[in-house]
Amino acid sequence: MKSSAELRALLRSIDHKGYPAYKSLTGIYQFGNYTLSIDHVQGDPFASPSSLHIEILHKDAGFPAVYYDRDYVRTALQDYLTRRMEEQFSAFNFKAKGSGKSGLLSISRCGQEVLERTACEITPQKIIMRFHVGFPAFGRTINAGELDKILFDFLPRCVENGCFARRQDAKRLKAAIDLAEDQNAIRAYLKEHQLVAFVANGSVLPRKSGVSDLPMSGSVPFASPSSMEIGITLPHAGLIRGMGIRRGITLIVGGGYHGKSTLLEALQMGVYNHIAGDGREYVITDDTAVKLRAEDGRSIRQVDISMFIRDLPNRKDTSCFSTEDASGSTSQAAGVIEGVEAGCGLFLIDEDTSATNFMVRDEFMQQVVSRSQEPITPFLERARDLYEKAGVSTILVAGSSGAFFYIADTILQMDCYKSVDISERVKALCGEHTAPRTQAPDFVVPAFDRVLRVHGGSRGQREAEESDEPTTLNRDGQTAGARGRGGHDRGRSDRSGKIKTFGMDSFSIDHETVDMRYVEQLADSEQMNALAHMLRYASDQVLDGRKTVRQAVKMVYDILEKKGWEPFCSSYVPCGLAKPRIQELYACLNRFRG
Repeated sequence: MKSSAELRALLRSIDHKGYPAYKSLTGIYQFGNYTLSIDHVQGDPFASPSSLHIEILHKDAGFPAVYYDRDYVRTALQDYLTRRMEEQFSAFNFKAKGSGKSGLLSISRCGQEVLERTACEITPQKIIMRFHVGFPAFGRTINAGELDKILFDFLPRCVENGCFARRQDAKRLKAAIDLAEDQNAIRAYLKEHQLVAFVANGSVLPRKSGVSDLPMSGSVPFASPSSMEIGITLPHAGLIRGMGIRRGITLIVGGGYHGKSTLLEALQMGVYNHIAGDGREYVITDDTAVKLRAEDGRSIRQVDISMFIRDLPNRKDTSCFSTEDASGSTSQAAGVIEGVEAGCGLFLIDEDTSATNFMVRDEFMQQVVSRSQEPITPFLERARDLYEKAGVSTILVAGSSGAFFYIADTILQMDCYKSVDISERVKALCGEHTAPRTQAPDFVVPAFDRVLRVHGGSRGQREAEESDEPTTLNRDGQTAGARGRGGHDRGRSDRSGKIKTFGMDSFSIDHETVDMRYVEQLADSEQMNALAHMLRYASDQVLDGRKTVRQAVKMVYDILEKKGWEPFCSSYVPCGLAKPRIQELYACLNRFRG
């Protein structure tokens, strides 16, 4: 490790040289009570900015150990510090002048959800903050004076104000930790009392707009029906009351624009904790919940969809079904089975985004097209068995078919954004009508022993044929180096696939695009970046044609939990990755055509 004085001297020695001379700065430098690491230097001032990180020992940072001794509070502290550093960087962003991205200072911009990000990582020994800096230049000539300002003036002030306990608002920080502990208490309460979701009274569910996740001002606060209202005593907020949704089948009905889908959208994002002021701080959902929808055109690989589709006219085997271009009903059938395989305990379904012929078939249609002529068993006839035999509950938004009333345990009506429990009234009405058939024979949970492999085999199978050093792209699509630190002898994988992400829609590995547009519970594009790195690792190291999908996903997550992000990256861990749920990794793997 070098001193900060050596960095300053080196910086002055390359002033006015060609931009590539900046690469000589790569290394680790001691700055008083923190160390600065320059991990990757951009190729020119117009390229993606350089990657840096700082490390601060806990004895210097000064945060109480109880703020990072459990996973959920550690994530809350990491989120708080990331937001704090973003505030600091915004005051100095582009204050250093130059061409291209000169003077840029940036870190992950957090949304309403509290996610575990590489921007801030807290280990038992230290705090690590990762960020980006645009190294200044005149044209493509080094401007050492402006970088000196950034590294020796701007950055130390940002670090002092953003990363040390003595400079934080103690009440604001404690409130963030307390909220995380309260949210964790609600999740524990759900599991203990056989609930799948909780929506606190007073929650603000509507969002500001289709492009803003901020709460809508002036909206009607949520209020629980009295029959579904429960009270939970939290460690810090005390007693809060709200709607508890029990395991089983819950139906949400109501007229158009009355708030049905708004409630479902709040529940689907309730798998994450939210920051104070979001309005959904106490909207908590079973964290294994999966939002299901039809996805015309998606690929399906070796999925047993015979529970829903069988006896096809072409006699194709649906117990191990594959297609490159699934219909809406086929994709949704596969989604159910894949969700169960991923450990889902709750399905969230909106009739508006579902395939009608997958969801229900009315009696008149069954008279015209007999059951013997229809290969699809609708979800209506499987939902009860999914709960009773597979342990998977359902929350369904419906507005056009009354057939679901007969299978529902709870029926909730949204009326002018107010929730009303109409279960008893509707059940009485059901007695006046003939119930549709809702029990289909031969319900069997698949064995989930399918095995996937990438085209051409795993890296271990290819390495004997390939001798060239592989390269990789970082989250911005720029070359990030060849082999990982230490190569094979350090247990790191070859990064043979080049990654490029496209916001919240998709990513590509070596030009093979993975379409994730309809995986609606991804909260941040940084989760997409992370999924790309995880899938690349899986295709290189795990998908060898022998492991089942469950074994492969478990192996990837076990490595992430034990070793962090380092095995998934090349020469350094970048800022810009956010941990996805295991259900999203399954979804990603299931949509990978490679």
